Amino acid sequence: MLYSPKWSKAKKHLKSFVCDALRSRVDFQVINYRRAHDQLGRAVITVDKIEKLSMCTITAERAEYYKEWDIRRDLDDFDFDDVGKNISIQDEAHQQLKKEGIYGQYDFFFALEEYFNSSIENSLKSTDILIKILCLLDRRVGKRTLLKMKDSILTEHELVQEFYKLRCEAEKLNITT
Repeated sequence: MLYSPKWSKAKKHLKSFVCDALRSRVDFQVINYRRAHDQLGRAVITVDKIEKLSMCTITAERAEYYKEWDIRRDLDDFDFDDVGKNISIQDEAHQQLKKEGIYGQYDFFFALEEYFNSSIENSLKSTDILIKILCLLDRRVGKRTLLKMKDSILTEHELVQEFYKLRCEAEKLNITT
């Protein structure tokens, strides 16, 4: 599944949302492996040319496979004939991995789609780590909103906290407690 519309157009749109303080420091890349059976690869968010989040399809699918086995072991259910149950277990594994910050390239595209089609207010309320990160980079999130998030950010995934800290430092906001 290659991203549609074209990644170059989506990247330009995404970069237009990045706040001025980080525009030259943050970049988004999509690397597709032509020899891969599905031609998917990974999506990367870099800060100062250093990878901060790599969303590799192969890594995510391998982790999902092992997570599914863990779920089956916990349930003591190894009946592979029940298609509904198989789909449910796979979905549960996928959701758990997303909460852990393990994403495939396709997750990045789905998050982008949701981010582009939602208001910034709704996106800020999202439980998806990727969408939260995109919000923290977004110019529509102002300094007052960032300061209001100071306490609630402590309950977020460490990646979200890292991007929050990056944004606050870039905006020269004092967030130390």
